[in-house]
Amino acid sequence: MKILRNMLVVLGLALAVGGASAARADEPDRSLQGDAVCTRCHDETESKPVLAIYKTAHGVKADARTPGCQSCHGPSEAHVRNPEGSSTRPLVDVNFGARSATTVELQVETCIGCHSNGQRSHWDGSEHQRSGLACTSCHEIHTHSDRVLSKISQPDVCFTCHTTQQAQFRRVSTHPVAAGEMACADCHNPHGSVGPKLMAKNSVNETCYTCHADRRGPFLWEHSPVSEDCTNCHTPHGSNNAPLLKMRTPWLCQQCHTSDHSGPMNSGANLPGGDATTIDGLLPLGAQAPRSQTNGRNCLSCHALIHGSNHPAGARFSK
Repeated sequence: MKILRNMLVVLGLALAVGGASAARADEPDRSLQGDAVCTRCHDETESKPVLAIYKTAHGVKADARTPGCQSCHGPSEAHVRNPEGSSTRPLVDVNFGARSATTVELQVETCIGCHSNGQRSHWDGSEHQRSGLACTSCHEIHTHSDRVLSKISQPDVCFTCHTTQQAQFRRVSTHPVAAGEMACADCHNPHGSVGPKLMAKNSVNETCYTCHADRRGPFLWEHSPVSEDCTNCHTPHGSNNAPLLKMRTPWLCQQCHTSDHSGPMNSGANLPGGDATTIDGLLPLGAQAPRSQTNGRNCLSCHALIHGSNHPAGARFSK
């Protein structure tokens, strides 16, 4: 019985080793010897720095996760052998780039095969995926410095498509993107998100609170538009009104507060310097209450804690 058990163990080990060997035979060669099939031609004389990939995480052969040339481009036997009579060398099995004959889906699938977790888990169905972008639309692989991974150069990559946002960042009040202190990926996840506008967090407010924690609360007195969405009052990419306000106060506040301080609002029937139309008829200028636009030239002069207050008497955000 003991002998039979030992024979089964040995047989099991043999099958395991054989299966592992077969699996390794089917896998692409990721060793330097396997890469040499490609690098013997694609060397430092290339117009693009192909060998610079060995200065990146994709070239660390001591890491078992590191791919080889064949891991991404396929065996490409026709390209290597270049059958006699061919006027041009056949392309590799998987070619990357906007003008590549390889479909965008296959290009992305090749990358997602390894990079499928973390921030990339929401790629399927994301705005960039639906727009037909591939990973190489933004990333550079055969270079020791990928521009999209640096806070200094990342915005320039994004601005290639997002030209409106590029113009907004030229305004007076902006986030410090041009100074290199922030990058687009600090607020957005380009690989997909469960929040709106590819937000890095689940909502706009949660993303803003990553830096502006003092605005998070909870407060005893909360300002409804603040707790609802920061972009009700602020425009994040840039504004000509500090601090990133959509318009100057008091006009920003008077989008909601139209009857505060008992002052009439300017309208087509109620012009400055003339009679005001009221329920009692025309009211001369001298008998009118001060207009809201001039009565409180800056609402924040009194309502300083507009994001919320914890003072017992701060219901109007003045304390």
